[in-house]
Amino acid sequence: MIKFKKTTDFPRGTLYNQLVDAYSFNEECRKIWDTTWKEYDDFLYDNPVVAEKFSFITVLDGEPVGQISWDPRHSPDYVEIGHNCILTKCKGQGLGHAQLAEAVRRIKEYEGLKKIIVTTNELFIPAQRNYESVGFVKVSERENNETPFSGKYIDYEFILRR
Repeated sequence: MIKFKKTTDFPRGTLYNQLVDAYSFNEECRKIWDTTWKEYDDFLYDNPVVAEKFSFITVLDGEPVGQISWDPRHSPDYVEIGHNCILTKCKGQGLGHAQLAEAVRRIKEYEGLKKIIVTTNELFIPAQRNYESVGFVKVSERENNETPFSGKYIDYEFILRR
């Protein structure tokens, strides 16, 4: 049975370890983002009010198997999806779709929000399919000048109000 629980229900390091696992298919990801992942984990555990309002952990049969977070600081113009991952052993089971749909449901409750945005890399085909499956639309592609591995960035939007 799938549940969505507060990030703070799990120990510090849970978010970091999930990201390491979820991106283990490409060792370059960890080389590039390891420090960022640790900072993200520390930030949410150092700020439990933020963690509880803007993230959650997906749990399957009592085991944490994924996570998602979002940044509301640009609301009501937009909210941006941040980290979004499912453990490798659980991919392909519809958990990513359920997790993303739950996050979108929660974000849609923001008063007057115009849209939700997210960016992924063209190399992450399952992520692209997942965003499109819940209603995100590709709005642009741009060069990846930030990381040493290839793949353009793809920007998506989920329009709520015009």
